[in-house]
Amino acid sequence: MRETYSQPLARDAMAYVLAGGRGSRLNELTDNRAKPAVYFGGKSRIIDFALSNAINSGIRRIGVATQYKAHSLIRHMQRAWNFMRPERNESFDILPASQRVSEHQWYEGTADAVFQNIDIIQSYAPKYMVILAGDHIYKMDYELMLRQHVASGADVTVGCLVVPRAEASGFGVMAVDTADTITAFVEKPADPPGIPGNEAMALASMGIYVFDTKFLFDILQKDAADTNSSHDFGNDIIPDIVKNGKAVAHRFTASCIRAAEEIEEYWRDVGTLDAYFDANLDLTDVVPKLDMYDRDWPIWTDQIIAAPAKFVHDEDGRRGMAISSLISQDCIVSGAVARRSLLFTGVKMGSFSQCEEAVILPYCNIGRSARLTRVILDSGVRIPEGLIVGEDPELDAKRFRRTQSGVCLITKRMIDQLG
Repeated sequence: MRETYSQPLARDAMAYVLAGGRGSRLNELTDNRAKPAVYFGGKSRIIDFALSNAINSGIRRIGVATQYKAHSLIRHMQRAWNFMRPERNESFDILPASQRVSEHQWYEGTADAVFQNIDIIQSYAPKYMVILAGDHIYKMDYELMLRQHVASGADVTVGCLVVPRAEASGFGVMAVDTADTITAFVEKPADPPGIPGNEAMALASMGIYVFDTKFLFDILQKDAADTNSSHDFGNDIIPDIVKNGKAVAHRFTASCIRAAEEIEEYWRDVGTLDAYFDANLDLTDVVPKLDMYDRDWPIWTDQIIAAPAKFVHDEDGRRGMAISSLISQDCIVSGAVARRSLLFTGVKMGSFSQCEEAVILPYCNIGRSARLTRVILDSGVRIPEGLIVGEDPELDAKRFRRTQSGVCLITKRMIDQLG
């Protein structure tokens, strides 16, 4: 049960979501959309998790900085996040890179993406700024992080994961003292520093930062004037504060949200096709590692008006059914079988077709007698009748994007090139 406060700090905070990145390691999935706009979990987008965490934490002022191929992301936010009301002292601003500082300057780094919108932020006069990455899957109460920030007197509080040292070299890693004050911040170190008293583990940055707004503006203006800076939080802002101010680590275990059946803290960077595939498939477990059914901490998203899912035909060999799968609205499983799969909105499966361990994005059509195993179908793909994927690795690698773990990404262009 969450602790409640008479005067939540979140009401004096603004969440600022950095959602401009492509996510190139997702390959063709981000050819036409930014990584935060990629579909996830049957009906959501990746960015919905950071935004839902902000709303559920009590934050009512939100800004989202966009840049790379932002149309689908902006359209999604306009449809799904248009319920904020100025008359309730709420706001939701979409902030595309618009050369506000210079006619030749787009967002040059994560810190610059905030600096260029200082005037907009000032108009709302938030006391605290919660800076968020828009491309991770997790549930977290930012109110608890805000309270630690105020209690510690930190200049910046950095959200951290406790990870094995052997796995930490891909992150920004913090060295801390016994009070979790950060003494060093290193991007992707070959030999990550351990945690005092638990040297086998390391503290990795989640890309979540809390600042007092006035302090943040001062340091951003200083950074903007530095021609040697890359204008990035991880590379420039945080190391400068560690050296010249007070930076404190906030452990995810202190503020993660877990429903009754969730046995561990869940955070995923779905930045590769394998990680994206695995995180989606996690949701099909009998007791999923991430509970999307938690009504106390809902993941808000676009509520599309569509018919319920339908399963038809009941004959041997032609029975519409789904096993350990998530089936979204407007899907029709017609004499077909889905096993441990996610069917997003509007997917149609033809008779005698099968999919197993499949992540099928919206409005795909799977032809009769097709067999798909360990696949990701991009939205709108039409699978020809009788196509088999996942049973011949060499053939799959010639036709589709196949990962080292054997997951095949299939796009419209790849299907068109089959001839």
